[in-house]
Amino acid sequence: MFFRRAREDRAFREAQRAGYELLLRLQATQPWTDCPEPTPQDPVAEEAAVPDCLPPELRLPSRQEVAGVMMRWLQPLLVDGEVRTCPGCGVYRDWIVFCMRDDSVWLRCRAGHETKEPGLDAAWFNRNSGPVDRFHPTLEEGLRHLGH
Repeated sequence: MFFRRAREDRAFREAQRAGYELLLRLQATQPWTDCPEPTPQDPVAEEAAVPDCLPPELRLPSRQEVAGVMMRWLQPLLVDGEVRTCPGCGVYRDWIVFCMRDDSVWLRCRAGHETKEPGLDAAWFNRNSGPVDRFHPTLEEGLRHLGH
């Protein structure tokens, strides 16, 4: 019984291989009427194609080209169930949250005290921030734009 089943399995596999080889030979020789042959394009049409990229004056800088991204956080900031307070002045709301190029997150209070927040990461920042609406050449201009 055991040998008969192995013999049947071997015969089935050989039939599958033979059928697959026959299919490959058929596909290689059969002209497919419903699929048109690719026509070579003339080089003049390729040169006239419009590039996909925007002109340099309309491109936005990439995440690696800017020092960081900032957003305003008006409500109290909860990290791991605790309200974060500024170590310098004790304020617990109205933060500017920075996500730097190295994916570290920094907090800045209205008084200008800055502290690194190890409990937050770039993924948290990306979940809670909106789309970037402006790029500022200096930190001061960005803070002024956010009301600090």
